[in-house]
Amino acid sequence: MSDSPIERIPLRAMPRFIAHLRRFIIRGAIALIPIALPAVAVYLLYDFIDRRIVVLVERVLHVSFPGLGIFLLLLVLYLVGLVVSNIFGRRILDWLEQLTERIPVIKAIYRMGKSLSGTLAQSGDHNMFRRPVLVPYAAPNQWQIGFVTGAVRGETDGEELLRVFVPTPPNPATGLVYIVRESNLRDPGWTVEEAMQCIMSGGIVGPDTLK
Repeated sequence: MSDSPIERIPLRAMPRFIAHLRRFIIRGAIALIPIALPAVAVYLLYDFIDRRIVVLVERVLHVSFPGLGIFLLLLVLYLVGLVVSNIFGRRILDWLEQLTERIPVIKAIYRMGKSLSGTLAQSGDHNMFRRPVLVPYAAPNQWQIGFVTGAVRGETDGEELLRVFVPTPPNPATGLVYIVRESNLRDPGWTVEEAMQCIMSGGIVGPDTLK
């Protein structure tokens, strides 16, 4: 059997092809995490309500109508939102967080979910992040991703400076606030969603070009 260079080309290209597949499969998985985790949580809650609570309501109250499970799901989410919005609810969340910190696997999942929920809470306010920018880092030609959140004006010189929030990867709910000149920033040409995705994935997922 001949071993010509033409026959060896596919074997030589195979490691690059596998690396290509692995890189983009990981990118796809990370891109879907912000959608998958909330979707799985809501599905599990709905499945529990539809299988148990709906049956109990029908048996006790003799009430049944199409969409009862969805109605109860929305009601539960609403009540949970009310509970966690007060001091008592926050204490319960703090206790649950301390409990999950003692369980290795659950701790990692909880931290990821908390990070995602913080991101969703921030993205709910459309005026919070006006646009993404690149802020100079410690060394020349090094940048970190930030978001313009507002502006301040000097009382003496009237110069307008920008307030820029720089999230801490992979938890965008925490970070630093800088007061900088517009001329010291760089516009990456990204959307807020693209910049946030890049931060949450640790740079694995994000735009491939800069302005």
